[in-house]
Order: sequence, then structure tokens, then C-alpha cells
Amino acid sequence: MKGELIPYKMLRQDAFSQWLGIEILECEVGRCKVALTIRKDMLNSMNKAHGGISYSLADTAFGFAANTHGKYAVSIETSINHIEALEEGDYLVAESVIEKVNNKLGFNVIEVKRDDQLVALFKGVVYRTQKDWED
Repeated sequence: MKGELIPYKMLRQDAFSQWLGIEILECEVGRCKVALTIRKDMLNSMNKAHGGISYSLADTAFGFAANTHGKYAVSIETSINHIEALEEGDYLVAESVIEKVNNKLGFNVIEVKRDDQLVALFKGVVYRTQKDWED
């Protein structure tokens, strides 16, 4: 399967990302950009977006980009820095760019932005299996 098509297949099989309303904006081998809009049911007790929302958006971008190389890839370590509070209606974009790839490991940095403002920074390490994505 062509690498840039894999994230679309992944999204079709990912009920959680669909519930979040994630859309793929751009995708190529080694890079994926996704987005969502913060809804009322994503807010915490302080009426701000739950931290898990920006984390999940970045994690989805991370997983999609990591799998574009054609092998099943799974995260083994992730972290996030929440930089700005998020509100209902905010439109978030996360872009994952592969920083380094070798046979087994990939290292990614994902920026989550609201317009041009950086609101979260996610870092992840992925383990690349030998299993190929099939059509």
C-alpha cells in the first residue's frame, strides 16, 4: 500500500479519532497534518479543553506519520507539553514530521497549533514492526 494512503485507512478503522472529529489535512511519507475543532463535550471542569484532547490529536498525527513508511508502527514512549489553555470552538492543527527513522525506531516531534500559535508540543518514539500494511 502506498505510504501516503495508509493514514486514510487507519482513520477509517479508528473509532476514537472519528469521535474526536479528526480530519486529515495533508499526508505524505514521513509527514501528516491533522485537525479538529474543540467541542463542548471535550471541556473539563474549568471549561477548558481537557488535556487529553490535544494529546490525542498529536498522538493521531504521530501514529499516522509513523505508519507512512509502510510497516506497522506502534508508540513506545510519548510526552506532551501543554503551552496554552484551549476553548470550545478552537480549531487545532497537529503536524507530525519524522525527525529520525531507522529499521526499528522512529523519533517524532508534533506541534499542535491554534492558528499560528503553538499550544502544545508532543514528542514520541515509535517502534516499527516488520508487518507490512496491505491494501
